Amino acid sequence: MTLLALDVGNTRLKWALYDAPRVGATLLASGAQFLENIETLEEGDWARLPSPRWVLGCIVAGDAVKRRVEEQLELWDVTPRWVVSSSAEAGLTNGYDHPARLGSDRWVAMIGARQRLLANGPARPCVVVMVGTAVTVEAIDADGRFLGGIILPGHGIMLRALESGTAGLHVPTGDVRDFPTNTSDALTSGGTFAIAGAVQRMVENLRRHCGEDPVCIMTGGAGWKMAPSMSTGVELVESLIFDGLLEVADRRLAIA
Repeated sequence: MTLLALDVGNTRLKWALYDAPRVGATLLASGAQFLENIETLEEGDWARLPSPRWVLGCIVAGDAVKRRVEEQLELWDVTPRWVVSSSAEAGLTNGYDHPARLGSDRWVAMIGARQRLLANGPARPCVVVMVGTAVTVEAIDADGRFLGGIILPGHGIMLRALESGTAGLHVPTGDVRDFPTNTSDALTSGGTFAIAGAVQRMVENLRRHCGEDPVCIMTGGAGWKMAPSMSTGVELVESLIFDGLLEVADRRLAIA
């Protein structure tokens, strides 16, 4: 009855093996691999795993990477299923102009956030932040409708853009300071404040739209770096995409 959940992003493939395709399932094993090293999975980390009954994932890295992942999955006699954003799923309604064009990682993270929110109390508006190669900030109202979201460069992309477009900014990463007094700290603080400001603006937009304070949930590989610098309170949830995949699996696969 085991489920292998996959989150294939722009930089890394993250995986988690659960004892069942349901919310609250026990995590048996997990790991991550950079995309350039995907070919090591079959004879590396995955070689020691029991054969999963199901494989469910979301992927944003493109068809070429998807094919490489599926080649590694030939280790087992199982056909992977990939989540594609739709008009509605798992209690969440998609307000995107073209629902299928919404990144599946964004959709799955919102499903995970909504499930987590309802498990811990009454329905409330929610802002979902993913901090990775890119940063996404999504708004969900109390009825579970995704109202829309923004995308901005992640911290690394911001720094590389400045380095390529200006002279003399090839400096080490600095620290976040309220009032930076050197170029390294100025660059690091600028990127951090840009992301924090975008999140704060979305929180204010959603508060004004819904008439109540939203919950803000943050995830992503760089979330732990951003959380201390946020100007609004955030709940940091490392496993949010896997939480969403478990919710989808619970509804799609448990009866299969």
